[in-house]
Amino acid sequence: MIRKFLVIGLLFFFMVFVASACQKQDRKSDGTLQSASNTKESAIQSTSNNDIEEKIDTLSKKTTKEAYKEISYPTPNIDLSKKNTVEGVILHHTAEPTVERSLEILTSSTRKVGTHCVIDTDGTRYIMCKPEVVTYHAGFSVLNGKEGCNYFTIGIEFQGNTIEEPLSEDQINSAIEYLLPLIAKYKIKLNAIVTHEMVRNAYKKKYPKKRCSGKVDITQTEYTRFMKELKQKIKTKTI
Repeated sequence: MIRKFLVIGLLFFFMVFVASACQKQDRKSDGTLQSASNTKESAIQSTSNNDIEEKIDTLSKKTTKEAYKEISYPTPNIDLSKKNTVEGVILHHTAEPTVERSLEILTSSTRKVGTHCVIDTDGTRYIMCKPEVVTYHAGFSVLNGKEGCNYFTIGIEFQGNTIEEPLSEDQINSAIEYLLPLIAKYKIKLNAIVTHEMVRNAYKKKYPKKRCSGKVDITQTEYTRFMKELKQKIKTKTI
């Protein structure tokens, strides 16, 4: 009988020992799994943070690209009785030696000429009136069969004389930067972006007996160059 109790006692202690060992092993395994889980989560979080930082850095580089400077320089030579319907753009050159002289002329109450935007050789834009405002930049003119371009076009004056010097890259890029939002907003067609010479010649063709001076601003060479770069920027949507 005593031997029987001893055997039962030994079996009981053995089972307790085994159960205790198993619990220790389970706790160890749980700790290992938790550690691995924490390590994985930490790695995922680190990767996620790196990705976000890279995206922010990329966006920052894109958005910190400096736009060309704009200066408000209002012209009094406008017609507030009518609204510009903005259907086209007419490109000019000032044919003046300095931008200061050009601005003086375009704000002169005796000259009665104006424009919407003057672009200096460094790309600085002088905004003389809003696109919806009528200003006197086209004179006798016909665009795509429609007469009186002052009332439905935007005028852009490039500082300088393209007969003597080509447009600077800054002038072209600044003009495109100015135009792209307007092209989108007013649905301006590319065949409605022309030169002063083109609309004047169209007028003279329509009224061959009327006397009016010819215009060579900007030159056809620079117009072709400008339109090529504008179309490329529209295609790639970059500026």
